[in-house]
Amino acid sequence: MKKNGTKRKYTTITIPTPLFERIEDKIKNTGFSSVSDCVTYILRETMATMESDSNEKNSVIERLKALGYT
Repeated sequence: MKKNGTKRKYTTITIPTPLFERIEDKIKNTGFSSVSDCVTYILRETMATMESDSNEKNSVIERLKALGYT
């Protein structure tokens, strides 16, 4: 698979088998074709939320500094 002219790279992670099985059960009859696809989606969403939260925190800190708070 290529994206923007570069080959995508993958790595392997391990999760507990019971968690894998729970995810596998939950994704039946969904748009996810595999547990890996589902976990990738969850991780991307989680990272976006974490980055957004961090950016929001930094924004609040900068606004407080601009108001004279340190």
